[in-house]
Amino acid sequence: MAAQAQSLSNNNQIITGADRTEEYLPYLKGKRIAIMANPTSIIGEKHLVDSLQSLGVEIVKVFGPEHGFRGNVGAGVHVKDEIDSKTGIPIVSLYGAKRKPSKEDLENVDLLIYDLQDVGCRFYTNINALVRLMEACHENNLELLILDRPNPNGYLIDGPVLDMKYKSGIGQFPIPMSHGLTVAEFAMMANGEGWLEDKVQCKLKIIPVANYTHDMPYTLPVSPSPNLNTQQAVLLYPSTCMFEGTYVNHGRGTYFPFIVFGSPAYKGIYSFSYTPKSIKGMSTSPLFMDQVCYGLDLRNYDTDLLRKSRQINLKWIMELYKNSPEKEIFFDGSLSKQMNNIEIQIGSGLFRQQIIDGVPESEIRASWEPGLSNYKLMRKKYLLYP
Repeated sequence: MAAQAQSLSNNNQIITGADRTEEYLPYLKGKRIAIMANPTSIIGEKHLVDSLQSLGVEIVKVFGPEHGFRGNVGAGVHVKDEIDSKTGIPIVSLYGAKRKPSKEDLENVDLLIYDLQDVGCRFYTNINALVRLMEACHENNLELLILDRPNPNGYLIDGPVLDMKYKSGIGQFPIPMSHGLTVAEFAMMANGEGWLEDKVQCKLKIIPVANYTHDMPYTLPVSPSPNLNTQQAVLLYPSTCMFEGTYVNHGRGTYFPFIVFGSPAYKGIYSFSYTPKSIKGMSTSPLFMDQVCYGLDLRNYDTDLLRKSRQINLKWIMELYKNSPEKEIFFDGSLSKQMNNIEIQIGSGLFRQQIIDGVPESEIRASWEPGLSNYKLMRKKYLLYP
């Protein structure tokens, strides 16, 4: 409870890029603006698009990421183009038939704005959308204005750096699972390290967060996506998203995704149980739907322990593997469309066998070197905040 009070007081000090309207409103005057936004794009308690429109800014287009502009689409579901019913602005989906704005999409645009809340993890797809947007800006000679936001997991830099053999939709850049950057810092890194196609550079203008450091706890005012619907889920996500590469339900089909974990196989091993159901907009066909699952309940886990350790928690996945009566199928991605290949999820070809062989945690962590330490050094070049 004390940590929650502390983070709320930090929220009062922190001023997001979007909230610093005096810093960028004059820059928007007379320009035709396109925005990549979702429900986390807010000024105070009002949506950025609605706020800017009311302030006389000419918004000609909105680009929508995964989950859609208004955030009403489930994970991995393709999103269609539409006209926003509230504002009448055309919405172009970049999580459907196309992943990058076309020349036609940008013909009547003078400036692009990016304002999405991120959670600081490689497998969270907002940073992929950001890089595609940067490429489109370069191709169409446009500047990208980033309204920066705090990273709620900004203190945490951990996990194996992605082995590019396992590049995928949930891992496109050689960064660790938890990267310790805000989106503006990541954009600077993507530019500086040549991660845009053909190593092009995007012209960036950044409105930084005021009164912020990476170590500050920050409570998100809006859920960043349907299945990260609580602050507990956001803070556990760097550690628990790896369960997407296991034959274990990771809370999808409940209102506690990424916080409860289980399967019918753990009956008699764990006393905690829950039954995944179809929940529209969150998970329509979760793993083990309508079956009683037994396992771990982390709803009351003290997330300050993660903050103190400054490490992803590997103990949960090690424990569930060790206690599984079905070890031979624990990592079998062919069993469910809800599963990812564990190599793709973790970004390493070693992890599966390390867990199977019962390799000690210290040795697993040692195998992430020297990549992790090299990344931490490289990261320093792009920091906007202590």
